[in-house]
Amino acid sequence: MRFDVITLFPELFGPFLEAGVTRRAYESRQVDVRLWALRDFADGNYRRVDDRPFGGGPGMVMMAAPLARCLQAIRAERADAAPVVLFSPVGARLDHAAVAQWSASAGAVLVCGRYEGIDQRFIDTHVDVQVSLGDFVLSGGEIAAMALLDAVARLQPGVLNDEGSHQLDSFNPALDGLLDCPHYTRPETWDGQPVPAALLSGHHAQIERWRRDRRLEITARHRPDLIAAARAAGRLTQVDEAVLAKPAKNCL
Repeated sequence: MRFDVITLFPELFGPFLEAGVTRRAYESRQVDVRLWALRDFADGNYRRVDDRPFGGGPGMVMMAAPLARCLQAIRAERADAAPVVLFSPVGARLDHAAVAQWSASAGAVLVCGRYEGIDQRFIDTHVDVQVSLGDFVLSGGEIAAMALLDAVARLQPGVLNDEGSHQLDSFNPALDGLLDCPHYTRPETWDGQPVPAALLSGHHAQIERWRRDRRLEITARHRPDLIAAARAAGRLTQVDEAVLAKPAKNCL
């Protein structure tokens, strides 16, 4: 898959693409990331990409023309109809289901906005999908683009050290959309706190039941909406419901 990123700050992506386990996806081009510096498509000696908003007000607005020229160059090189994605507060919130869809796609063109926003005429003409990370505002779309790329990259075969690792992530359908359970490592006792006995038992069924119970408890405490969704989808067993009916353990 290929992701073309339109940005004013391509240099921000260097460390991100070259560090950590997900760099394997970028180096192998399983996730082919291509950076497009928007100023290369601007007019004049100053390569201006923004201007004052009509109607007045603070800040600057990114101009439609440089964005359109950059997108045209990307289209000519890609020769496909990849969707154009804008990171914006009005977009649907990014979740695991959306990431899974992008990870199985041919990619997209990611537009990283800056300043007060982008000329609405470019959005109306060219943007297919708007995506939000949540109810807060970033200085630009670069961090949001990295979040999407990282989430997509780790779902690609061979990227993580353990092929099934992402199947045990929070929100994954393999966990029925629940939050993940607590994790422990050596030593067995730290600062007077022992590792839960079930995890030391060597009994696989007992370990899995402990983990399932903790997932249910943590999700009920922190994200009851996920419990409601799992219940509505028929993903909770009678044993699960019995666990949820008990007072929660102090697991976090």
